Amino acid sequence: MTEVLLEQNQQWKEAIDQQYPDFFKNSASEPQRPTAIWIGCSDSRVPEGVVTASLPGVIFAQRNIANQFSLTDDNAMSALEYAVEHLHVNHIIICGHSKCGGCIAALEAAIQPPVGPKNAVDRWIAPIVELARQMCLHENNDENLEKLVKANIVAQVEKVAKADVIREAWAHQRELYIHGWEYGLADGLLNDLNVTIGPDTSAGAFSQ
Repeated sequence: MTEVLLEQNQQWKEAIDQQYPDFFKNSASEPQRPTAIWIGCSDSRVPEGVVTASLPGVIFAQRNIANQFSLTDDNAMSALEYAVEHLHVNHIIICGHSKCGGCIAALEAAIQPPVGPKNAVDRWIAPIVELARQMCLHENNDENLEKLVKANIVAQVEKVAKADVIREAWAHQRELYIHGWEYGLADGLLNDLNVTIGPDTSAGAFSQ
């Protein structure tokens, strides 16, 4: 398997060289200038560069199980701060996807009697379990799963909007926007959930 990956990398490199002869030379000699940070799921079926047909250097990425964001997670916060303050991105994309394994596990846990987390995965998806309970999703079925996937994306958009680095950027009239997208595994399409937050909507929407 690893040999196949290395061979495919060589083929990919040659294809890029043919289409963009100076791409790697320029990439190595210039600082990165991504236009967006992508906070997505670790699912191997949703690689941001592939599903958006983007070349390296376009998207700065932070991925984890079920595309979550927490103000107390230094991993996520450091990526967000670096993207906003140093890379000066204009867009933050929270991207979840259909049939999300993290949401499936959270929904299953939510319909069971509450128990303490048994491992790191349980601790990580605990906020989604709580979200499912708040939504009164009492059955683990496709309809409820899709509701939870979408609600989780929206919840992460709201959390990102509360970060100090975002509030400060908006206070200085930065053109910075937070988007919520869902990727469909069955059709390969990205769906904008139309929950975008920007400098004009931040104060009223998240004043708490």
